[in-house]
This record gives sequence, C-alpha cells and structure tokens, in this order.
Amino acid sequence: MLRTVNRVLTALVGLALLALGLAVLFAGLDLPRRWDVGMPSGWPWDRPSDVVLSDADRTRWTDEGWWWPVAIAVLAVLFLLCVWWLLAQLRRQRLEEVLVDSRDGEGAVLRGRAMEDVIGAEAESQPGVDRARVVLTGRRRRPRARIGLVLAAHAKPGPAVQQLRREAIAHAMASAGLESLPAEVRMRTARHRAERVS
Repeated sequence: MLRTVNRVLTALVGLALLALGLAVLFAGLDLPRRWDVGMPSGWPWDRPSDVVLSDADRTRWTDEGWWWPVAIAVLAVLFLLCVWWLLAQLRRQRLEEVLVDSRDGEGAVLRGRAMEDVIGAEAESQPGVDRARVVLTGRRRRPRARIGLVLAAHAKPGPAVQQLRREAIAHAMASAGLESLPAEVRMRTARHRAERVS
C-alpha cells in the first residue's frame, strides 16, 4: 500500500513540477513571441518580464475574513500529511501475513508475527545465541527475513549462521511450503558488565 502511495504521490508531484517548470521556461525564453504561439486567455505570464505571481495575485484575498483561517488550515493539513508520509518511510515495513501453499488450490494464510516468533524462538535455542529478533519483509508469496542475533562471548559467528540456516530457516520454509526464504543476518556480541573479584 505504501509503495503505491509513494509512486502515485511522486508521479503527481513530478508531473506538476515539470508542467510548471516548462511553462515558466516557455515564457522566460520568450518562446510564445518567437514561435508566434497564442497563449490561452487568463494565462498568468507569457513574456520574460512577467512574474509568476504579481502583487495583486498574492494579496487578492488577504483582506477577506475567511482567508487566514483557510490558509492556516490547508497548511496544517499539508504539514500533517507530510509528517505521516515521512513517518511511514522511516517505519520498516513488516509483512503481516505469509501465503502458504496448502496443495489444495485454496492456500492458507499464516500470520507474519507467528512465523517471526517461531524462527526467533528456534534461533534462541541454538547454543551460543543469547537473543534473536526476526522481522519478515517482502511479499506474501516471497517473504524475506531480517534476523538479528546477539551472540554469547564464546560463540562463533560462522557455525551460528550455518545452524540457523539448517534449522530455523529450513524448518520455516518447510512448514510454510516456501521454495526459498532469503535472510539477512546481523550479529553482535552480548555486552556483559564487569564483574568484581574480591
């Protein structure tokens, strides 16, 4: 959903800015006179000396009682929409559900959080893994996993990742009927407080 909103908003803003820029450039280069092109009636500018907004246009409604409340309300709505859009960009998209091939032509839906919890629990049961955090992204039919592992001080990263691939990821693929489950694994070591020896 967010990807579609992004594409539509980007396309609309891009088209509006392109049209405005071309119109200003068209008038700024004095192309209507050079090419002998008649501009529509009410066109705001058609000569290089014209400005985009004249003083009369900018101050047309400022003396009206409704102008400032409407202007402030429109700007507030635009501001809130921009903040919502920015927060939506910053939030990592989590996969809500995974489509499971049930071999009957119907299919089933598995909650993404449930699959994340199972992969995380199995990863945490591995020796040398203190904590695991799993986030599913991607599409319902082709999920991807982001896995964060906190390793104990004595754990070796290579064997931990191999065991994760052989067990937790392989079991998740088998149970959900997935052909593949690409995973990005990030590891760090657990921080322990210094112990006092007396």
